[in-house]
Amino acid sequence: MQRIMLKAKIHRASVTDANLDYEGSITIDEALMEAADILPFEQVQIYNVTNGNRFETYTIKGERNSGVICINGAAARKASKGDVVIIASYGLFFEQEYAHHRPKLIYVDEANRIIKKTG
Repeated sequence: MQRIMLKAKIHRASVTDANLDYEGSITIDEALMEAADILPFEQVQIYNVTNGNRFETYTIKGERNSGVICINGAAARKASKGDVVIIASYGLFFEQEYAHHRPKLIYVDEANRIIKKTG
């Protein structure tokens, strides 16, 4: 049997911009994506801690070490600059994989700089 398990998350990131006129997605600082093992165009779920909205989109690589977390397209109606969000990536795991799996958890400060990593 396979199960859907948390693969990685970026915890309590600050939204740096919301761009309604872009075609869609979330732009994430390349260094954060690498730390969380999230690839460009990978599906992610966004949990907006500030307003309770939850939505799903795909990722776009942002400038390395810029701290960018930009919500694009229609999803920009679900988050505003300054909101705090959790970005989660999930994967399908077989029993022998999830028995030993530990998700990558990336904790950031208010400028989206990594302050702690686990997994």
